[in-house]
Amino acid sequence: MSARVDVVTAALPAPARRWAQALAGRLGYPLAGLALLLALWWLGGYAIAANPSTQAFSGFGPQYAIPVAWELLISGQAWHHAAPSLNRIGQGLLYATLVAIPIGILVGALPVVRQITSFPFQLLRMVSPLAWMPIAVLAFATWDGAIIFLIFMAALWPVLFSTAFAVQRIDPMYFKVARNFGATPWASLRRLVLPAVAPDILAGFRLALGIAWVVLVPAEYLGVTSGLGYAINDARDILAYDLLAALVLLIGIIGYLLDSAVVALIRYLGWQGS
Repeated sequence: MSARVDVVTAALPAPARRWAQALAGRLGYPLAGLALLLALWWLGGYAIAANPSTQAFSGFGPQYAIPVAWELLISGQAWHHAAPSLNRIGQGLLYATLVAIPIGILVGALPVVRQITSFPFQLLRMVSPLAWMPIAVLAFATWDGAIIFLIFMAALWPVLFSTAFAVQRIDPMYFKVARNFGATPWASLRRLVLPAVAPDILAGFRLALGIAWVVLVPAEYLGVTSGLGYAINDARDILAYDLLAALVLLIGIIGYLLDSAVVALIRYLGWQGS
């Protein structure tokens, strides 16, 4: 493949040739990975269809699922299913971030708070977010409230601990210099702490987003009648396995786009900080 790229780009001017080679190198491996994934998916679908005991599930193959996914996109049904899920995950992540950042700053800045909270926080962090499902159902009056709480519990700890660790890494000399210049605690927080920990907070937010997105689908198996999780459950009940596989593909694409947006923001802030 590299030899072919060299032959094709050899006739181009030097700047265009460098750009074409860089583009080929940048896209070549991701496209190869995508092709490998599609090949494995097709082989899995073929194996299911070839087995008499699993022929009923042959709709999982990409030759069936991808056209259905495209139909979901052009008909607007994809947005119809995704919008409630994005709303729930947005609320859960927002509440988790608003709670986690202040607590993380306190844990990172004050050794006493860190020692008091270390054991209970580590204990709660190890509990699966879905294990809170019975409590969430009892505690909240609506199914949406219960789902948002589960997303909150999934997203809380990555943001909290990344914030705390980032605050711990700030050189204490910076705080002394700020006090010598007459900076108030609020000014130090706004001008020193938050800019210093912002990249780590976003890294924790990225991890929280991934965990919350995974938790979202089973959480939406609860009593709601909208969202991607509900749509998958409904497709399973009516034995529409091509639709089920298309929804799984849609979930993966949306999750990838959300993660890419956070990565772009992290890179932008890193460039600004440099």
